[in-house]
This record gives sequence, C-alpha cells and structure tokens, in this order.
Amino acid sequence: MGEAGAGTGAPGGPEASPEAEVVKLLPFLAPGARADLQAAAVRHVLALTGSGPGRALLAGQEALLQALVELAPASAPARHAARALVNLAADPGLHETLLAADPGLPARLLGRALDPQWPWAEEAAAALANLSREPGPCAELMAALAAAEPADSGLERLVRALCTPGYNARAPLHYLAPLLSNVSQLPAARAFLLDPDRCVVQRLLPLTQYPDSSVRRGGVVGTLRNCCFEHRHHEWLLGPEVDILPFLLLPLAGPEDFSEEEMERLPVDLQYLPPDKQREPDADIRKMLVEAIMLLTATAPGRQQVRDQGAYLILRELHSWEPEPDVRAACEKLIQVLIGDEPERGMENLLEVQVPEDVEQQLQQLDCQEQEQLEREQERELELAPEPWVERATPT
Repeated sequence: MGEAGAGTGAPGGPEASPEAEVVKLLPFLAPGARADLQAAAVRHVLALTGSGPGRALLAGQEALLQALVELAPASAPARHAARALVNLAADPGLHETLLAADPGLPARLLGRALDPQWPWAEEAAAALANLSREPGPCAELMAALAAAEPADSGLERLVRALCTPGYNARAPLHYLAPLLSNVSQLPAARAFLLDPDRCVVQRLLPLTQYPDSSVRRGGVVGTLRNCCFEHRHHEWLLGPEVDILPFLLLPLAGPEDFSEEEMERLPVDLQYLPPDKQREPDADIRKMLVEAIMLLTATAPGRQQVRDQGAYLILRELHSWEPEPDVRAACEKLIQVLIGDEPERGMENLLEVQVPEDVEQQLQQLDCQEQEQLEREQERELELAPEPWVERATPT
C-alpha cells in the first residue's frame, strides 16, 4: 500500500487554488459518486490532513466536513474519512474553526462512537478525545451528552460502552477513556460520576489494570484523578462502598517482599504479590496515580485513611525504584504528607488553604512551565494528540 499523496486523483488543474481544489472534491464525496473516484478524493483529503496548512484549509469547509461524516460506513473511504477527522481534531488551533464550520460535529461523532454497529467508532472516539481537550469543544460535547434521553443519558451510554467488553465487535473503543477523562474536568460530569446511586466509579476501577491498552488505562486513571478533586466525596471513595485506594496503589506496586508486620498493614489485594509483579509501565499514568492519592490526602480524615491502608509502604518502594524525576518528585511530596505532622488548626483541608500571593504567582509560573512541557509531550503521543494519520508504505 503506497503513501497517500496530495495528488492522488485530485481534480483541478495546476493553476487551481487550494480552496478551489477542495470545492471540486465535493461531487466526488457525494453518496452516488463512483467508488474509485470517491476513494481517490478521500485519500486526497486524508493526505491534506498530514500537514498544518492542509488541515487549516479543510477545517473551515462545512460541506466537506459533513460529506466526510456522512460517507457510507461500510465503504473503505469512510475509514480514511474518519482518520482525516482525527487529524483535524488533533490540531487545537483548529477547534474553533471546526465548530464554526460544523456546530453539529461533536454530536454526530458521539453518535458514531457509541453506535455498537459502527465500524469506525474508534476513530470517532479518537476525534472526540482530541476535540474535548479544549474547554470550548469540551463544553459542546457535554451539551451533546446531556441532550440524550433522561432515562439513558449520554454519559451513562459512554461509561457502558467503555466498561462492556465487546460492546462494538469491530472497534475496541479505547479512546472513550481519554474522552471521559477530558469531560470529567467539568463539574457536571464529576457530579454524574460521583453519584452514589449510579455505581459509575466502581465500574471504572478494574480498568486501571487493563492490560491491552495504555490509552484506556490512562484515560480511566485521569478520570479517577479528576474525581478526587471533589474532597466532599473522599470519605465515600475511600470507604467500603468504593474502596478506591487499593486500585490506585496496585499499579504502583512491584514484587517487593515486605515483612510480616508490614504485610498486615496493606490491603488484602496488595499482600503477597507474585515475584513477577510489574509496575505500571507508563510514567504519565504512574504520575496521575500518585496525584490521585495526593488529592485523597487533602483532608485530615482522608490522610488518616490513606495511612491506615499502608500506602506509605508502596510509595516508599516506588520512590526507590522510580526512574522518572517528575514522578519521583510527586511521590516524595506525597510521602512527606503521609509521614509529616498534621497542619495547624484551620489549615487541615489542603485544597482550601489560602496561599500567599507571591507564592501563588511562583506556583502558577511553575504550572505554566509544566503545562508547556506536557503539551509538547502530548503532541508526540498518539494517545492524546494523534500525529497526522496518513497511510504509509507497508514494510516488506
């Protein structure tokens, strides 16, 4: 299979402007177009999404975007079209343009992602995961989720699809997890996830150990971390109804051989782990797990519950093993919280402590630097920001 080039079956003469070429593609994307011409036109669109100027050119074309979404699902061009939408959504600078050109795009992609018969549901979920990284599109997506029938909300359908093995026999739907993580930044989504009557968090917990996809594990851990910002729910999260802490600690645990006395301090699920027990291999996921536990220590009762479940022992061994400096630093901060003295009266809730203005400015500067570094890393990772998804020559 050769590389998809910009000239593959592209209509228009050498003098035609890029905008004119895109307009001339529309008849070839129509449902009644010849299959070979339709395939060539979609390959040309996909190739354009492999460059910044090409994505910028396509993002504002409302008719073309709608034509890509409406291609027959069983056709090969529909797969290329779905990947083109992933590439367009991967460019944060184009999100506003995409939504202006096609305001209904999030809702249509959501319908595709949650359709158990849609063959390219994974690509639809990946496009939504990219779109929802920015506040504006994330709010649009939340509105689309809320527009579903009250008896079967969009968020409930999303969680069900994510947690049901084989929900779509032709799509693994791993990217629903980072999509849920992005949406969980919104208070309304966290209220749904943390509703004790819905049993949502409990369904997500086993996926922290999902072996086949770091995308799914990372998205679920990110969702749980965002839920841990709600300190009013910490007692419930740490209590027997949810028992979240063992699920956060187990991926951080290795094959350490603790003494009998230390072993008794650990939850049952963390005792006598096999000698081949491996820690979570993804450093970003390990850091999110540590951050989630740190959030659970925001209040005095939470700190006590985390201490009582032997978290220090797992974190101590993780700190000794951890090769990544930023994860090791986060682990060290959490250990200091667990072994340090309790804050003075009136400052017990670490999420509500008033920080001096000069210290807050320094922290904001550090946060900006960390965010810039994170964005640079995400641009290199398919999980959160897929690189241009263009067909390449198949190696022999």
